[in-house]
Amino acid sequence: MKVILHIGAHRTGTTSFQSYMREQSGTLQGQGVGFWGPARTRKGLFAGIQPVPGLGGTAAQRARGRIQLQLARARQNGTHTLVVSDENMMGSVRRNLRSRTLYADVGERFSRYVCAFDGTVDTVVLTVRALDHYWASAAAYGVARGHGVPDPDCAMQIALAARTWRDVITDVACAAPGARIIVAPFETAAARPDTMLTLATGAPAPVDHAADRLNRAPSADDLRAILVDRGEDPDQITAGAGRWTPFDIAARAALREAYADDMLWLVAGADGLATLTEELDHTRAGQTPPHGPLTRGRGHDKQERRMAEPRGS
Repeated sequence: MKVILHIGAHRTGTTSFQSYMREQSGTLQGQGVGFWGPARTRKGLFAGIQPVPGLGGTAAQRARGRIQLQLARARQNGTHTLVVSDENMMGSVRRNLRSRTLYADVGERFSRYVCAFDGTVDTVVLTVRALDHYWASAAAYGVARGHGVPDPDCAMQIALAARTWRDVITDVACAAPGARIIVAPFETAAARPDTMLTLATGAPAPVDHAADRLNRAPSADDLRAILVDRGEDPDQITAGAGRWTPFDIAARAALREAYADDMLWLVAGADGLATLTEELDHTRAGQTPPHGPLTRGRGHDKQERRMAEPRGS
């Protein structure tokens, strides 16, 4: 049975994809495709994979046992492809906002999930998003859930952080050295969950006719209303009624530049670590990189690939 882990990132259409998979579950089961989403993974199945204070490795061993048992049942039920979708395998938006960087511990964290699946992970699917839009959406999501409004200094620290999607992808690839890593841009994949499934499985998927994105970031007006309800100053949210961003022009430019560099790296082959798929008929770069200015920004020297292993394993 082929196991596919769809790990997000957050704010890149994961909720819409999971809703699509639930709606199409009957059709997919008839095709031998199974689905585990947050309704399953966050209700005990994944409990203990991440370290639990005071329990040592016992909780992780139990989690691994539960997962192996459920995998065996899926095989017995005729499932030949299992899609597991939970963006929390990467971490959390709250932690990103607190650390002001992208998924700082994703390598060690994700390696624990790979170990729990005991070598059965065939494919890992990530979705990346333009960094200025990702962080604006994450900040709005955070404010709506009690996180403070980023001040200008905080916003600039985020914008100038050295860590980008390239680092996240590299860490994920090191954590799952035997798996195929597929990267899809949010801009082309968010409203096309059927395309995402085809991308992951390599087989035709039921067509999605809804095309609605779920769990959108709250607008500036929505955030002001939330702050008023909390007794906070609504003027912290800058003028405007549509999409809110905490970044000024300089910060947005820095984030866009960093994302452009990430995309150039992916288009050029991602050092052999991952495959960028913008459309289903596009393939990764071959031995000869595509024409274009691929030397802009920071250097892309190939780094030696290392396996990420959880501490104490």
